[in-house]
Amino acid sequence: MRDPLAFKSSDTFLGFDFGTKKIGVSIGQLTTKTANSLQTLRSPNQTPNWQAIEKLVQEWQPAGFVVGVSRQHDGTDNPVTPKMLKFCRQLNGRFNLPVHQQDEMLSTFEAKQMLFDDVHVNATKLWAVQDELAAQLILQSWLNQQETK
Repeated sequence: MRDPLAFKSSDTFLGFDFGTKKIGVSIGQLTTKTANSLQTLRSPNQTPNWQAIEKLVQEWQPAGFVVGVSRQHDGTDNPVTPKMLKFCRQLNGRFNLPVHQQDEMLSTFEAKQMLFDDVHVNATKLWAVQDELAAQLILQSWLNQQETK
């Protein structure tokens, strides 16, 4: 359980790296402009684990969400883009909070490279944490683009 004085709910955001099998989750604050990986949620039958997401929303009381959305290099949708956009709509509909889309091009690739090259994580551990690190990179990119209020 988080320290209620540690974060203001009004500047806390949950970040997501959506995948059909796993969803990486991160947490970040506008005030500090920092994001941290949180966890990876399994998606049984290619369906988001809404119960686990709801638990995170209740615990962190975010002001909104940031979801990585990937597209082709030419800007057109790739096969998973419509599922990512559906996830965005579902987040908004379920929790009535703003959902910000962030270009996630290469975020999972970058996360894998960081883990494999920089920290020499083995393939099994890499598979387990790459999505939450990708979510952290997505959220950090979005936070970096926001003006401090």
